[in-house]
Amino acid sequence: MPNEHQDGREATLAGTLVAIADTLVSDFDVTDLFDRLTSACVDVLGAATAGLMLADHHGNLQLVASSTEAMRQLETFEVTHREGPCLDSYNSHEQIAVDLRDGAAARRWPRFTAEALRLSFVGVQALPMRLRGETIGALNVFHTGTDRLNEHDTALAQALADVATIAILQHRALASSELLATQLQVALNDRIVIEQAKGLLAERGHLNVDEAFAVLRDYCRSSRLPLTRTARELVAGEGDLDAVLARVRRPK
Repeated sequence: MPNEHQDGREATLAGTLVAIADTLVSDFDVTDLFDRLTSACVDVLGAATAGLMLADHHGNLQLVASSTEAMRQLETFEVTHREGPCLDSYNSHEQIAVDLRDGAAARRWPRFTAEALRLSFVGVQALPMRLRGETIGALNVFHTGTDRLNEHDTALAQALADVATIAILQHRALASSELLATQLQVALNDRIVIEQAKGLLAERGHLNVDEAFAVLRDYCRSSRLPLTRTARELVAGEGDLDAVLARVRRPK
């Protein structure tokens, strides 16, 4: 019979799938979708962190989401040096699972592997974001301990990636490929704004950037506010940084 951990994980997975399904509306917030996807990999699968890359209209992968600052650094490193499992998963349309302590990983991706180990990641699984014959990106799931995703967990991770892919492609079903390129460019621009908002919150609240993002995300979700718009208002000076930070402040 399922244990409490399994029940909790399946409940989290069900909630995530419902949240992703909710993006299939006219005011689709692609940035929030990407954040939910990477967060689910951590919450549901027990991974250390996760990152998401999507292809632009030239077919080049771009980082659009990461669950931690260390993940963002590593994914940026992967794109800059053009080597790593996420790129290979996208190009081959196949799942990739490797132990980064294995010599084969260092031979295949020498610079990436060295950087990942420096950041304390010892295992990675890359899953293509695909629908039928079309692959639009890849999802990276990283581990810091000895546990890896088993066959069941890998299927769950791929299901999350597939559902998110359907949500994205739904919004270009009746348009040309420029629509996806526009959405990705919007996502990249939104990510810059969110990084700026994280920086402002981190400085004002004496937090690290991961804590600042968690506070921003929780504030938006509990207040039912769009993540990107709230970040843009904070950066423009139209939002109240202290109101967002009030959730983590305690009386002295």
